Amino acid sequence: QVQLVESGGGLVQTGGSLRLSCEASGSILVINTMAWHRQAPGKQRELVANIVTRGRSIYADSVKGRFTISRDNAKNSVYLQMSSLEHEDTAVYYCNADGLTKYIGTLTPFNSWGQGTQVTVSS
Repeated sequence: QVQLVESGGGLVQTGGSLRLSCEASGSILVINTMAWHRQAPGKQRELVANIVTRGRSIYADSVKGRFTISRDNAKNSVYLQMSSLEHEDTAVYYCNADGLTKYIGTLTPFNSWGQGTQVTVSS
């Protein structure tokens, strides 16, 4: 089992900034892709950004130039620096990671989600 724990959400005014953090724990051998998704009320969950082991990243068009994703492989962690926040960024933000676990010599793929952290941008 791989657990993801997010932190850093909260209430911020339009134009403000927030930094989300997510740490993975468990019998992790390697994490391939780490990502942030979000789900606004009444909408489907959408990809915000993801980053692979060597650092290449992609972003949703709606956040390009405002959000930056980064990761610390030694800490099994991923971060999302959000700037110039807009009311439309209000959502629950979820961390996601996939990779391999190793336990008693057995390799098992995983794809895990965090519990989500609320980001509210007041206009």
